[in-house]
Amino acid sequence: MNALHYDTNAELSKAFDDFKQDDESWVAILTGAGNRAFSAGNDLKATAAAAASGEKPSAYSNLVRFGGIIGGFVTSKPIIGAVNGIALGGGFEVALACDLIVASEQARFGLPEPRVGLIAAAGGVHRLPQQIPLKQAMGMLLTGKQIGAQEAYRLGLVNEVVPGAELLAAAERWANAILECSPLSIRLTKEAALSGLGLPINEAMQQDRSLMERLLSSEDFIEGPRAFAEKRKPLWKGV
Repeated sequence: MNALHYDTNAELSKAFDDFKQDDESWVAILTGAGNRAFSAGNDLKATAAAAASGEKPSAYSNLVRFGGIIGGFVTSKPIIGAVNGIALGGGFEVALACDLIVASEQARFGLPEPRVGLIAAAGGVHRLPQQIPLKQAMGMLLTGKQIGAQEAYRLGLVNEVVPGAELLAAAERWANAILECSPLSIRLTKEAALSGLGLPINEAMQQDRSLMERLLSSEDFIEGPRAFAEKRKPLWKGV
């Protein structure tokens, strides 16, 4: 069920570090192996075993980033979550950390941590109220209830719901739409949108000045209008 334990987190952290540093990688798609689960979340058996052996939580959970992207990881490159089944607890928190989510019809989402004596401390208690109305978020957080793909779409958590067999094709369609755009423009857009969350519009726009300087001095800024005028596809360089 793609549960998250130390080794999994270490592997995901390495994969996302490679993605961030690879200039030829412009978009990532994250999905779960098999057709039952995106991720069932924190591996409670591994957590229980570590606790039983006397290890403190920091010794076995904080040495690598949980899920690879939930905390301590920043990239301006887009990440698409392709949720192919259940996304619960830490698995849902990984999905929440993605920029876009495409879900299969059988996908389910929830943060059941309080039902097992935990809290959704890997970003869930913060990201969920940022991404859906507060009362709906608190309803999920305080009861641990799960919602289906269509309800997640209605709440704005999911960009698209498709049959399971079409999930990766749909995620790739979103990725290809992003790849049609200037990669520099996409990255600056993501940076601006995330850094401006919670700020007054005027303050957020003032903060964008440095991003605009990077854009205006780029080759992509020249190539975009030129390609449009010449009625051809632009040849983006990302610089």
